Amino acid sequence: MLYPKLFTTLRDYSRQRFAADLIAGIIVGIVALPLAIAFAIASGVTPDKGLVTAVVAGFLVSVLGGSRVQIGGPTGAFVVIVYGIVQQHGVEGLIIATFMAGILLMIMGFAGLGSAIKFIPHPVIIGFTSGIAVIIFSSQVKDFLGLQMGAVPVDFVEKWGEIFRNLSSFNPYSFAIAFSTVGLIAFWPRVSRKIPGSLIAIILFSLAAYFLHWPVETIGSRFGELPRHLPTPRLPPFDFSMIQNLMKPAFTIALLGAIESLLSAVVADGMVGGQHRSNMELVAQGAANIGSSFFGGIPATGAIARTVTNIKNGGRTPVAGIVHSITVLVLMLFFAPWVKAIPLACLAGILTVVAYNMSEWRSFLADLQGLRGSAVVLVLTFVTTVLVDLTVAIEIGLVFSMFLFMHRMSRTTKIRLLQDEIEEEEPADLDKIKIPEGVEVYEINGPFFFGVAHEFEEAVRAVAKMPKVRILRLRHVPIIDSTGLQALKEFLKKCRHSHIHLLMTGLQSQPLKALKRTELYDLIGKKNFFDTVQDAIAHARKLI
Repeated sequence: MLYPKLFTTLRDYSRQRFAADLIAGIIVGIVALPLAIAFAIASGVTPDKGLVTAVVAGFLVSVLGGSRVQIGGPTGAFVVIVYGIVQQHGVEGLIIATFMAGILLMIMGFAGLGSAIKFIPHPVIIGFTSGIAVIIFSSQVKDFLGLQMGAVPVDFVEKWGEIFRNLSSFNPYSFAIAFSTVGLIAFWPRVSRKIPGSLIAIILFSLAAYFLHWPVETIGSRFGELPRHLPTPRLPPFDFSMIQNLMKPAFTIALLGAIESLLSAVVADGMVGGQHRSNMELVAQGAANIGSSFFGGIPATGAIARTVTNIKNGGRTPVAGIVHSITVLVLMLFFAPWVKAIPLACLAGILTVVAYNMSEWRSFLADLQGLRGSAVVLVLTFVTTVLVDLTVAIEIGLVFSMFLFMHRMSRTTKIRLLQDEIEEEEPADLDKIKIPEGVEVYEINGPFFFGVAHEFEEAVRAVAKMPKVRILRLRHVPIIDSTGLQALKEFLKKCRHSHIHLLMTGLQSQPLKALKRTELYDLIGKKNFFDTVQDAIAHARKLI
């Protein structure tokens, strides 16, 4: 259903609900400010890019979204992708890729693919999420330790090599701030669950670094003055060759944004007892990324942590998300001089906690100890995410998952040859039926698709003697694909070449429709189809 949740919730909106949404929105806006800055810096762009994204994308996600409580904005999931795009194509390339991803997301929503995202296997999601967490942590080691080094390399191995080579420039003040930030965030929920520990850490360590004159790098010392206004909306010029070069990263942004936003919406549904509109959510995410790109922002999606914060503070409608984006805008316009005093080590501590929460290490270990095939998919996706590329990791994870699924499905399909007398374990309706001499009964149990077509051919080839009649029993075949149909066609040819009558029995609706859509139904002949195997055997007796 392509209808924003905002319009649904406003039908019975009240003053009490607005008061709750207002408080929740302000709190989430305050929480979103340092995170937006931290994600932007970790992505290799200036802090204002993150703030603009939180304002514009956050507003559009709430106005157009399919969830009551979703909070949109920059997230840690995009850090790896954005950093790589910026290093290869520059900021303008990132803006174009974000715009293209927005269009892809809207197409996915209008095409009704919102429910299809749930078919991405769990090991793939955990694998690349854990891989992203490792990369985010690795990207923060420089500021966590206060190392004096140049730009951090994109490659994971090179990155750690540079870190080890520059350990001599270790800054104890930066380490103390970052380590204390992690400890404060971990401890603070015992004091208050309303006010986030990350906000307390930023205020405390910004004041300490400023008044005690600690020799640490801050947002202002690295990036200079922050803009106190929204930029003029525009898109950089681009051509067809640039579109070709950016299609792959744009698709990765769109896919990851879709997965992240819908996962967040599902989590939110469980907390508030609602039901999001997945296709509308994808359309909103697409519009948010297009809007963000017009203002020079970075990719955005549904932020699980901020969405949960919104719910826990009383937010129940998209109005809270709108208030959140307005709050970030107000902070950006009027508090920029204070924001630039935030130590980068403090942001590194916050992102270290974000990476830990993203790591899903408990789920990772559980999947690792589970089914062997799923564990292989998990490890492959994780290793490829860390060492190669997120896009390649998702592709490899999906391909291996599909092969694993096909292998498991093929093992569930059983092909048996029933001769002479029916064995005792056969169903009751066959217990007293004797198969006449010169008749073979083949029974297939399970989907008849390309994964088992070869097994069927092998089962037929293994039989030495030639019968006069072959009965193919398909009562337990729910579906048949084109390869299965081709296998049946070859089976029919061999039967006719050997002057063997072919009878078919017990077809379900899909296999029957599939046969009728091809010439195979007419080639076999309507008179050779039977509802039960008893009728087929009775007809076989007449033929022999």
